[in-house]
Amino acid sequence: MTVTVAVLGASGRMGQEVITAIASNSQVECTAAVVRDSSSAVGEPVAGGSGLVYSTLADAVKARPQVFIDFSLPTALSDNLQAARDAGAAIVVCTTGLSTEQQQELQQAGEQQRVLYAANTSVGVNLLAELVQLASGVLAQADIEITEAHHRHKRDAPSGTALLLGEAVAQGRQQQLADVSAGIRGDGLRGDGEIGFASIRAADIIGEHTVLLAHPGERLELTHRVSNRNIFAKGALQAAQWLVEQETGYYQMRDMLNLQQLLSKLA
Repeated sequence: MTVTVAVLGASGRMGQEVITAIASNSQVECTAAVVRDSSSAVGEPVAGGSGLVYSTLADAVKARPQVFIDFSLPTALSDNLQAARDAGAAIVVCTTGLSTEQQQELQQAGEQQRVLYAANTSVGVNLLAELVQLASGVLAQADIEITEAHHRHKRDAPSGTALLLGEAVAQGRQQQLADVSAGIRGDGLRGDGEIGFASIRAADIIGEHTVLLAHPGERLELTHRVSNRNIFAKGALQAAQWLVEQETGYYQMRDMLNLQQLLSKLA
């Protein structure tokens, strides 16, 4: 079965990667490449020879895709969720930099529609998060620092993936991230059990994340590096194809990958 997709934020880095990935995937078809209504790109041909032109969100609703893949901006979240509802489509939200209120909005949207939120669509990163959760519970007294590096044009810091890893640490220790994330500010002494975050923005770094767990005398580092941005596009398409087969609800990549069940078999 061919899954029809509308790509939101289609003229951006990741939007372009998703459109390119769709062109080489016979199981997926792009029916709309969405940019802002005010964008000068509206009506212009989409790069990559797909035969599409850039369109508005309203055009995407009319195209009636089965699923939206959202790599746009946080400010567009509410409109994008509503558009997916209007089209009767599922939506994979890959936008980072969402506020706490927007995270809650996503979860509430799952009561009415199929929503999958992925701060990072890499299978490797989501496996890393599971390993971090395990390690944080085992090394319950270790100091934990999360460092991340991205290209100089990335807007949000810490990255959505760094916060995902912070959530994994907190879950591993049966805590709430909000209670142990004072290290995001980077000022003052780190309190016991608090997680430190550090961000690098330089050149064309695609994405690197390291979680350091340190005891006096030893330390453990868990690292993930991306060498090609298309890994995120492939993961987003995998998520989209999975989501159209699901019931109404709020999902994450760990649900699609079934990582917890797979890891439990190793116990």
